[in-house]
Amino acid sequence: MRSEQAVHNKIIFSGTVGAGKSTAIAALSDIVPVATEALISDGATTLKKTTTVAMDYGVLLLDGGEKVMLYGTPGQERFSFMWEILAEGGIGLILLINNAMPDPLNHLEHYLTAFDGFIAKTAVAIGVTHMDRSNSPTLIDYRAKLRVRRRLPPPAVFRVDARERDDVAMVVRALLYTLNPGLIDA
Repeated sequence: MRSEQAVHNKIIFSGTVGAGKSTAIAALSDIVPVATEALISDGATTLKKTTTVAMDYGVLLLDGGEKVMLYGTPGQERFSFMWEILAEGGIGLILLINNAMPDPLNHLEHYLTAFDGFIAKTAVAIGVTHMDRSNSPTLIDYRAKLRVRRRLPPPAVFRVDARERDDVAMVVRALLYTLNPGLIDA
């Protein structure tokens, strides 16, 4: 029998500066997201004018009163102390990689390593953004990089437009299916 209390799940969005974490949460959230944006004060100003300095927060409301809490981490390395704090209690990671940045496969490796302990206890799904601005590396290249890590099951990798709710929802569904392969509709 189902409890009267609503079930809450927490998904973490992380990845490179400018990958679209804040945008993805805004696209998926059923509430106005909470954001902690500040002007960028380092070399990332060529990518965008503001950056997340603590977290982004949104909520996805599901049928039956369930909520999925969406937490976005800062992308800048100097705020990496927030990654572990925000991941606490999370059920999985959505990793967004900006394909238009130099060496995105290195960024993929960096974030997978940084979240390795969290991913080992949960799961990860990967969204590659800005493929319209740079089509290299390809999704095949990302999958090849992931095969080298030999994690089973291998993470799902998708081309994602972080502004599009359906694209973001697709990556979240992939994460949920990885966590529970028996899901019929997530």
